[in-house]
Amino acid sequence: MTIEIDKSSRLCSEEDFLFLTVGYMSCCRFIGFLLFSSLLASCASLSSSGVGRIRHYEITDEKLPPEFDSTVIAFISDIHYPSKFTRKRLGKVVHRLRCINPDIMLLGGDYVTSPVYMDELFDSLSSVNVGVGIYAVLGNHERSNAALVDSVANKYGIYMLNDEAVAVACGNSFIYLAGVRDSFKADSLTRSPSDCVSDDNFTLLLTHTPDYVQDVAAEAALALAGHTHGGQVSLFGLYTPVKNTHYGTRFLKGLNYTDKGVPVITTTGVGTSRKKVRFCVPSEIIVVTLRNNVK
Repeated sequence: MTIEIDKSSRLCSEEDFLFLTVGYMSCCRFIGFLLFSSLLASCASLSSSGVGRIRHYEITDEKLPPEFDSTVIAFISDIHYPSKFTRKRLGKVVHRLRCINPDIMLLGGDYVTSPVYMDELFDSLSSVNVGVGIYAVLGNHERSNAALVDSVANKYGIYMLNDEAVAVACGNSFIYLAGVRDSFKADSLTRSPSDCVSDDNFTLLLTHTPDYVQDVAAEAALALAGHTHGGQVSLFGLYTPVKNTHYGTRFLKGLNYTDKGVPVITTTGVGTSRKKVRFCVPSEIIVVTLRNNVK
């Protein structure tokens, strides 16, 4: 397997503003510049897409059937609608997802701040034209109303993965999407649903928290997760006070690997939780393109 990472459409991320010669700036001016850059990086509302960036990954795996070569997967998580993620931004994100034109769309949990917004959110997301379908898992914020989430998602054609692996067909070939219903519940922590699929198959594991993939020693070609928000607030990437993971910065955001070598992509999420603020941690849409390396 080979992975090309971070061919980002950086819509307002901090990296774009740091290519400069510090020697020609006073210390105060440099600090002010960093603060201004970070403010832009954190302010997803400045972007026409409703998020701070769109981050691209290309996954090449010999297990992927040739029929699935160039399959595009869009992944968002931790929407917490509305919070800082307003109705206006929701419309922008849906528009951007339509432009991405994914074959598969995956949702990583933590959808709304109140059940009254659930219909509006799922109705909007279901309007994205997806070739194969939209699949989702629950987050920790859905634990108290899981049955309602199932019902509303089903109404809008969104399939909630319930500790299972489903086959996605293209011709006579298949890949598998495995989803963890509650990645914090003991019943889910005994064995990953991805482990039920033969090692010969390409399996993508969807879970709310990245810790799960390491905790259960899951097997998968790729795992997608959220929950951490990338910390949501960070001091220029040097210090992140709140991580929402037991593994420190190991699975905080981006591409990382478990002890078994499973690649885990953790998104920084779309919305905000607890405090309606982001600093040095842009919100994002993840786009994964699958490649088969058989020539």
